[in-house]
Amino acid sequence: MATRLSIITTRGGDDGTTGLGDGSRIPKNDARIVAIGEVDELNSFVGLLRTEPLPADIDTLLDRIQNQLFDLGAELCIPGHIAVKAEHIAGLDDAIAHYNAELGKLQEFILPGGSRAAALAHVARSVCRRAERAVVAMESHDAAQNVQTASESLVRQYLNRLSDLCFVLARAINRSLDTPDVLWRREAP
Repeated sequence: MATRLSIITTRGGDDGTTGLGDGSRIPKNDARIVAIGEVDELNSFVGLLRTEPLPADIDTLLDRIQNQLFDLGAELCIPGHIAVKAEHIAGLDDAIAHYNAELGKLQEFILPGGSRAAALAHVARSVCRRAERAVVAMESHDAAQNVQTASESLVRQYLNRLSDLCFVLARAINRSLDTPDVLWRREAP
């Protein structure tokens, strides 16, 4: 991609449309734009998580993920562009296995919390699930419109795996801080 923005306020969206990377314009409430927005919000939450004191290896992993999310957004924005590859998903699988191996077996459901950083990882997880749902909605919309898409199934898989990783990272962060996870308790009748 050679194009870089030098002017942020273009007024091009004042009519309720926005431009895709190929120059076409679509309504701002189009399923594709919703999916792009959800991925952007997810990336912002990952960035917020990175402002917390984190183990260096987790921060390095999240740095890589932020760049991959930006590329993923580009794939959604540029029809026909493919950025997410199977090796990206495999990298998430490897990270899940690595961090999960250090954690104890789950004895109960875990609620968001413990440390602030872990709570933010849970927020990123839930935003990731929303982004995944938006991509599924976009795929359904595109299929109904007979729009040929690139590799959204890999995008969907990446987001599915990333939400799992955010859950595992929340636990790993709490462990690194010697902070217990917050366990769900069944209310007595």
